[in-house]
Amino acid sequence: MTQQNHLRGVLLASSACILWGISGVAASTLFINNPHLTAMWLTQVRMISAGLILLVWGMVAGKHPFKIWHHRHAAWTAVSYGLLGLIPVQLCYFEAVRVGNAPIATIIQFLGPFIISIYYFLFKHVTPSRIELIGMIMAFIGTLLIVTHGHLNSLAISPVILFWGGLSAIGVATNTLIPRTILPKYGALTVTGWGLLIAGLFLTLLQPMWRVHLTITWPQLDLLIVIILLGTVAPFLMFARSLSDILPTTASLMDAFEPLAATVFSITFLNVQLTSFDFIGGLLIILAVMALSLNTHKMLHFLRRRRAHSSS
Repeated sequence: MTQQNHLRGVLLASSACILWGISGVAASTLFINNPHLTAMWLTQVRMISAGLILLVWGMVAGKHPFKIWHHRHAAWTAVSYGLLGLIPVQLCYFEAVRVGNAPIATIIQFLGPFIISIYYFLFKHVTPSRIELIGMIMAFIGTLLIVTHGHLNSLAISPVILFWGGLSAIGVATNTLIPRTILPKYGALTVTGWGLLIAGLFLTLLQPMWRVHLTITWPQLDLLIVIILLGTVAPFLMFARSLSDILPTTASLMDAFEPLAATVFSITFLNVQLTSFDFIGGLLIILAVMALSLNTHKMLHFLRRRRAHSSS
Protein backbone atom coordinates (compact mmCIF):
# COMPACT_ATOMS: atom_id res chain seq x y z
CA MET A 1 0.00 0.00 0.00
CA THR A 2 1.60 3.25 -1.13
CA GLN A 3 1.50 6.50 0.76
CA GLN A 4 -0.59 8.00 -2.04
CA ASN A 5 -3.21 5.24 -1.68
CA HIS A 6 -3.27 5.70 2.09
CA LEU A 7 -3.80 9.46 1.70
CA ARG A 8 -6.59 8.81 -0.80
CA GLY A 9 -8.29 6.46 1.62
CA VAL A 10 -8.07 8.94 4.48
CA LEU A 11 -9.47 11.74 2.31
CA LEU A 12 -12.35 9.55 1.10
CA ALA A 13 -13.28 8.38 4.60
CA SER A 14 -13.06 11.83 6.16
CA SER A 15 -15.03 13.40 3.28
CA ALA A 16 -17.74 10.76 3.70
CA CYS A 17 -18.07 11.56 7.40
CA ILE A 18 -18.21 15.29 6.68
CA LEU A 19 -21.03 14.65 4.20
CA TRP A 20 -22.92 12.65 6.84
CA GLY A 21 -22.54 15.59 9.20
CA ILE A 22 -23.82 18.00 6.54
CA SER A 23 -26.77 15.67 5.94
CA GLY A 24 -27.87 16.18 9.55
CA VAL A 25 -27.67 19.96 9.15
CA ALA A 26 -29.67 19.77 5.91
CA ALA A 27 -32.34 17.72 7.70
CA SER A 28 -32.40 20.22 10.58
CA THR A 29 -32.91 23.03 8.04
CA LEU A 30 -35.81 21.14 6.46
CA PHE A 31 -37.50 20.64 9.83
CA ILE A 32 -37.12 24.34 10.66
CA ASN A 33 -38.44 25.57 7.32
CA ASN A 34 -41.27 23.04 7.00
CA PRO A 35 -42.96 22.34 10.36
CA HIS A 36 -45.26 19.76 8.72
CA LEU A 37 -42.31 17.60 7.69
CA THR A 38 -41.85 14.52 9.86
CA ALA A 39 -38.77 12.43 10.53
CA MET A 40 -40.76 9.37 9.44
CA TRP A 41 -41.52 10.83 5.98
CA LEU A 42 -37.97 12.07 5.47
CA THR A 43 -36.50 8.73 6.50
CA GLN A 44 -38.79 6.81 4.15
CA VAL A 45 -37.91 9.00 1.17
CA ARG A 46 -34.21 8.86 1.97
CA MET A 47 -34.11 5.09 2.48
CA ILE A 48 -36.19 4.05 -0.52
CA SER A 49 -34.46 6.45 -2.92
CA ALA A 50 -30.94 5.65 -1.73
CA GLY A 51 -31.67 1.91 -1.59
CA LEU A 52 -32.90 1.84 -5.20
CA ILE A 53 -29.92 3.87 -6.37
CA LEU A 54 -27.44 1.55 -4.65
CA LEU A 55 -29.12 -1.60 -5.98
CA VAL A 56 -29.20 -0.25 -9.53
CA TRP A 57 -25.56 0.74 -9.11
CA GLY A 58 -24.83 -2.79 -7.94
CA MET A 59 -26.52 -4.32 -10.99
CA VAL A 60 -24.62 -2.02 -13.35
CA ALA A 61 -21.37 -2.93 -11.57
CA GLY A 62 -22.14 -6.64 -11.97
CA LYS A 63 -22.65 -7.36 -8.25
CA HIS A 64 -25.81 -9.45 -8.87
CA PRO A 65 -27.78 -8.05 -5.89
CA PHE A 66 -30.62 -10.60 -6.17
CA LYS A 67 -28.29 -13.48 -5.28
CA ILE A 68 -28.67 -12.63 -1.61
CA TRP A 69 -32.25 -13.97 -1.67
CA HIS A 70 -31.08 -17.44 -2.72
CA HIS A 71 -29.80 -18.15 0.79
CA ARG A 72 -32.15 -18.08 3.79
CA HIS A 73 -29.57 -16.94 6.35
CA ALA A 74 -28.37 -14.09 4.15
CA ALA A 75 -31.93 -13.00 3.36
CA TRP A 76 -32.95 -12.95 7.04
CA THR A 77 -29.78 -11.08 7.93
CA ALA A 78 -30.51 -8.44 5.28
CA VAL A 79 -34.04 -8.02 6.63
CA SER A 80 -32.78 -7.80 10.22
CA TYR A 81 -30.16 -5.29 9.14
CA GLY A 82 -32.81 -3.05 7.61
CA LEU A 83 -35.34 -3.29 10.44
CA LEU A 84 -33.07 -3.42 13.50
CA GLY A 85 -30.00 -1.62 12.17
CA LEU A 86 -30.87 1.04 9.63
CA ILE A 87 -34.24 2.15 11.02
CA PRO A 88 -32.93 3.14 14.46
CA VAL A 89 -29.70 4.63 13.11
CA GLN A 90 -31.57 6.84 10.64
CA LEU A 91 -35.15 7.36 11.86
CA CYS A 92 -34.18 7.88 15.50
CA TYR A 93 -31.33 10.17 14.47
CA PHE A 94 -33.66 12.37 12.40
CA GLU A 95 -36.13 12.44 15.30
CA ALA A 96 -33.31 13.66 17.57
CA VAL A 97 -32.42 16.32 14.98
CA ARG A 98 -36.06 17.37 14.64
CA VAL A 99 -36.66 17.84 18.38
CA GLY A 100 -33.16 19.19 19.07
CA ASN A 101 -30.36 20.08 16.69
CA ALA A 102 -27.84 18.30 14.48
CA PRO A 103 -24.70 18.75 16.65
CA ILE A 104 -26.24 17.35 19.85
CA ALA A 105 -27.99 14.52 17.99
CA THR A 106 -24.76 13.56 16.20
CA ILE A 107 -22.66 13.68 19.37
CA ILE A 108 -25.10 11.44 21.26
CA GLN A 109 -25.22 9.04 18.32
CA PHE A 110 -21.42 9.00 18.43
CA LEU A 111 -21.67 6.88 21.60
CA GLY A 112 -22.54 3.87 19.43
CA PRO A 113 -19.03 2.32 19.44
CA PHE A 114 -19.18 2.02 23.21
CA ILE A 115 -22.40 0.05 22.96
CA ILE A 116 -20.53 -2.28 20.59
CA SER A 117 -17.75 -2.60 23.16
CA ILE A 118 -20.31 -3.44 25.88
CA TYR A 119 -21.88 -6.03 23.57
CA TYR A 120 -18.53 -7.76 23.06
CA PHE A 121 -17.94 -7.73 26.81
CA LEU A 122 -21.34 -9.22 27.69
CA PHE A 123 -21.77 -11.73 24.87
CA LYS A 124 -18.26 -12.43 23.56
CA HIS A 125 -16.55 -12.17 26.96
CA VAL A 126 -13.95 -9.75 25.64
CA THR A 127 -12.70 -7.80 28.66
CA PRO A 128 -12.31 -4.06 27.96
CA SER A 129 -8.72 -2.88 27.91
CA ARG A 130 -7.43 -0.02 30.04
CA ILE A 131 -7.76 2.45 27.16
CA GLU A 132 -11.36 1.30 26.55
CA LEU A 133 -12.25 1.81 30.21
CA ILE A 134 -10.68 5.27 30.16
CA GLY A 135 -12.55 6.02 26.95
CA MET A 136 -15.86 4.93 28.46
CA ILE A 137 -15.31 7.17 31.48
CA MET A 138 -14.45 10.09 29.19
CA ALA A 139 -17.55 9.45 27.07
CA PHE A 140 -19.73 9.23 30.19
CA ILE A 141 -18.36 12.53 31.53
CA GLY A 142 -18.78 14.14 28.12
CA THR A 143 -22.37 13.00 27.84
CA LEU A 144 -23.05 14.13 31.41
CA LEU A 145 -21.72 17.62 30.61
CA ILE A 146 -23.92 17.87 27.51
CA VAL A 147 -27.14 16.73 29.17
CA THR A 148 -26.69 18.66 32.45
CA HIS A 149 -24.38 21.59 31.56
CA GLY A 150 -22.64 20.97 34.85
CA HIS A 151 -25.84 21.01 36.94
CA LEU A 152 -26.17 17.38 38.03
CA ASN A 153 -29.63 17.89 39.52
CA SER A 154 -31.25 18.91 36.22
CA LEU A 155 -31.23 18.12 32.52
CA ALA A 156 -30.03 20.86 30.14
CA ILE A 157 -31.50 19.14 27.08
CA SER A 158 -34.92 17.66 26.60
CA PRO A 159 -35.35 14.01 27.69
CA VAL A 160 -36.93 13.49 24.27
CA ILE A 161 -33.64 14.41 22.56
CA LEU A 162 -31.78 12.08 24.89
CA PHE A 163 -34.28 9.29 24.18
CA TRP A 164 -34.07 9.50 20.38
CA GLY A 165 -30.33 10.14 20.44
CA GLY A 166 -29.79 7.13 22.69
CA LEU A 167 -31.83 4.90 20.36
CA SER A 168 -29.79 6.15 17.41
CA ALA A 169 -26.59 5.25 19.29
CA ILE A 170 -27.96 1.73 19.80
CA GLY A 171 -28.75 1.78 16.08
CA VAL A 172 -25.09 2.51 15.33
CA ALA A 173 -24.21 -0.70 17.17
CA THR A 174 -26.85 -2.91 15.51
CA ASN A 175 -26.12 -1.28 12.15
CA THR A 176 -22.48 -2.34 12.54
CA LEU A 177 -22.92 -5.79 14.09
CA ILE A 178 -25.84 -7.34 12.18
CA PRO A 179 -24.55 -7.33 8.57
CA ARG A 180 -20.92 -8.24 9.34
CA THR A 181 -21.43 -11.93 8.46
CA ILE A 182 -22.80 -11.32 4.94
CA LEU A 183 -20.84 -8.24 3.85
CA PRO A 184 -17.72 -10.15 2.68
CA LYS A 185 -19.75 -12.46 0.44
CA TYR A 186 -22.38 -10.14 -1.03
CA GLY A 187 -20.68 -6.75 -0.87
CA ALA A 188 -21.62 -3.45 0.69
CA LEU A 189 -23.63 -2.20 -2.29
CA THR A 190 -25.99 -5.19 -2.20
CA VAL A 191 -26.34 -5.47 1.57
CA THR A 192 -26.82 -1.77 2.24
CA GLY A 193 -29.04 -1.28 -0.81
CA TRP A 194 -31.44 -4.03 0.27
CA GLY A 195 -31.27 -2.95 3.90
CA LEU A 196 -32.27 0.61 3.03
CA LEU A 197 -35.05 -0.47 0.67
CA ILE A 198 -36.50 -3.01 3.13
CA ALA A 199 -36.40 -0.49 5.99
CA GLY A 200 -38.02 2.24 3.91
CA LEU A 201 -40.79 -0.04 2.63
CA PHE A 202 -41.46 -1.34 6.15
CA LEU A 203 -41.89 2.22 7.43
CA THR A 204 -44.43 2.91 4.70
CA LEU A 205 -46.55 0.10 6.15
CA LEU A 206 -46.60 1.94 9.48
CA GLN A 207 -47.25 5.38 7.99
CA PRO A 208 -47.58 5.56 4.19
CA MET A 209 -45.62 8.58 2.97
CA TRP A 210 -48.09 9.20 0.11
CA ARG A 211 -50.81 9.96 2.68
CA VAL A 212 -48.78 12.82 4.12
CA HIS A 213 -49.85 16.09 2.51
CA LEU A 214 -46.79 18.27 2.22
CA THR A 215 -45.95 21.33 0.25
CA ILE A 216 -42.29 21.16 -0.71
CA THR A 217 -40.68 24.30 -2.12
CA TRP A 218 -37.84 24.15 -4.63
CA PRO A 219 -35.17 25.09 -2.04
CA GLN A 220 -36.53 22.35 0.25
CA LEU A 221 -36.44 19.89 -2.64
CA ASP A 222 -32.79 20.79 -3.17
CA LEU A 223 -32.11 19.99 0.49
CA LEU A 224 -33.93 16.67 0.11
CA ILE A 225 -31.75 15.78 -2.87
CA VAL A 226 -28.67 16.75 -0.85
CA ILE A 227 -29.75 14.36 1.93
CA ILE A 228 -30.35 11.48 -0.49
CA LEU A 229 -27.37 11.89 -2.81
CA LEU A 230 -24.73 13.77 -0.81
CA GLY A 231 -25.85 12.58 2.61
CA THR A 232 -26.50 8.91 1.87
CA VAL A 233 -25.39 7.52 -1.50
CA ALA A 234 -22.15 9.47 -2.01
CA PRO A 235 -20.68 9.07 1.50
CA PHE A 236 -21.54 5.38 1.57
CA LEU A 237 -19.72 4.76 -1.72
CA MET A 238 -16.78 6.93 -0.63
CA PHE A 239 -16.45 5.19 2.73
CA ALA A 240 -16.71 1.74 1.15
CA ARG A 241 -14.05 2.71 -1.43
CA SER A 242 -11.73 4.01 1.30
CA LEU A 243 -11.58 0.56 2.91
CA SER A 244 -9.54 -0.72 -0.05
CA ASP A 245 -6.83 1.84 0.74
CA ILE A 246 -6.85 2.02 4.55
CA LEU A 247 -7.63 -0.27 7.47
CA PRO A 248 -11.14 -0.22 8.99
CA THR A 249 -9.62 0.99 12.25
CA THR A 250 -8.10 3.97 10.43
CA ALA A 251 -11.38 4.67 8.64
CA SER A 252 -13.29 4.60 11.93
CA LEU A 253 -11.07 7.38 13.27
CA MET A 254 -12.47 9.62 10.54
CA ASP A 255 -15.91 9.36 12.21
CA ALA A 256 -14.84 12.27 14.38
CA PHE A 257 -15.37 14.55 11.39
CA GLU A 258 -19.14 13.89 11.44
CA PRO A 259 -20.04 15.66 14.72
CA LEU A 260 -17.39 18.27 13.94
CA ALA A 261 -18.97 19.03 10.55
CA ALA A 262 -22.48 19.04 12.04
CA THR A 263 -21.37 21.52 14.70
CA VAL A 264 -19.49 23.87 12.36
CA PHE A 265 -22.24 24.00 9.73
CA SER A 266 -25.01 24.38 12.32
CA ILE A 267 -23.26 27.33 13.94
CA THR A 268 -22.42 28.89 10.56
CA PHE A 269 -25.71 28.46 8.70
CA LEU A 270 -28.36 27.87 11.38
CA ASN A 271 -27.00 30.12 14.14
CA VAL A 272 -27.23 27.23 16.60
CA GLN A 273 -25.87 28.32 19.97
CA LEU A 274 -23.78 25.77 21.83
CA THR A 275 -22.45 26.27 25.33
CA SER A 276 -18.92 25.61 26.53
CA PHE A 277 -20.25 22.45 28.21
CA ASP A 278 -21.47 21.21 24.81
CA PHE A 279 -18.06 21.82 23.25
CA ILE A 280 -16.11 20.24 26.11
CA GLY A 281 -18.48 17.28 26.33
CA GLY A 282 -18.41 16.75 22.57
CA LEU A 283 -14.61 16.90 22.53
CA LEU A 284 -14.38 14.31 25.31
CA ILE A 285 -16.70 11.95 23.41
CA ILE A 286 -14.76 12.39 20.16
CA LEU A 287 -11.42 11.75 21.88
CA ALA A 288 -12.89 8.73 23.66
CA VAL A 289 -14.18 7.19 20.42
CA MET A 290 -10.83 7.82 18.73
CA ALA A 291 -9.09 6.01 21.60
CA LEU A 292 -11.56 3.12 21.28
CA SER A 293 -11.02 2.95 17.51
CA LEU A 294 -7.26 2.76 17.94
CA ASN A 295 -7.77 -0.27 20.16
CA THR A 296 -10.32 -2.00 17.91
CA HIS A 297 -7.75 -4.00 15.95
CA LYS A 298 -6.56 -5.65 19.19
CA MET A 299 -10.09 -6.81 19.98
CA LEU A 300 -10.59 -8.17 16.45
CA HIS A 301 -7.27 -10.00 16.63
CA PHE A 302 -8.31 -11.57 19.94
CA LEU A 303 -11.65 -12.74 18.47
CA ARG A 304 -9.99 -14.24 15.38
CA ARG A 305 -7.41 -16.04 17.51
CA ARG A 306 -10.08 -17.43 19.84
CA ARG A 307 -12.23 -18.55 16.89
CA ALA A 308 -9.24 -20.33 15.31
CA HIS A 309 -8.45 -22.03 18.64
CA SER A 310 -12.04 -23.23 19.11
CA SER A 311 -12.19 -24.69 15.59
CA SER A 312 -8.91 -26.58 15.94
